[in-house]
Amino acid sequence: MSGGLSHFDAKGDAHMVDVGAKAVTDRIATARCQIKMQPKTFETIAQGSAKKGDVLGVARIAGIMAAKRTSDLIPLCHPLPITKVSVEFEADESLPGYQIEATVKTTGQTGVEMEALTAASVTALTVYDMTKAVDKSMQISDLRVVLKDGGKSGRFEAP
Repeated sequence: MSGGLSHFDAKGDAHMVDVGAKAVTDRIATARCQIKMQPKTFETIAQGSAKKGDVLGVARIAGIMAAKRTSDLIPLCHPLPITKVSVEFEADESLPGYQIEATVKTTGQTGVEMEALTAASVTALTVYDMTKAVDKSMQISDLRVVLKDGGKSGRFEAP
């Protein structure tokens, strides 16, 4: 391990971490982000009157699909047997927009933080894609892991 970063070997070359000797444990990760939009866009989504259909429903499915494909997108991620993915929305009139939370579970030898982050971000990107015709000024922000549990490093909860 080079400088404490597990994706680099002693020479500094990138490599996929060998997790073969790690214990199989239940693992969970939750990631959050938000998407801010114009009040009219927020109303359109909340009322279900977007021209492309059910924005939040489609975005939820996109986030679930993204979690399952994370190892295809992030070069050094392991393909994992995901046992659960959930994506939840909280309407936030103060933005206005939505808080997005994605939770991923597995039983395996490595964590699912990248899968949760990918799910949350693709969910937000799908909301943007489905409503960009009426609001190109939307902002996606604050993507972060808020919970990680399982494995040798134990539990992490963001303050």
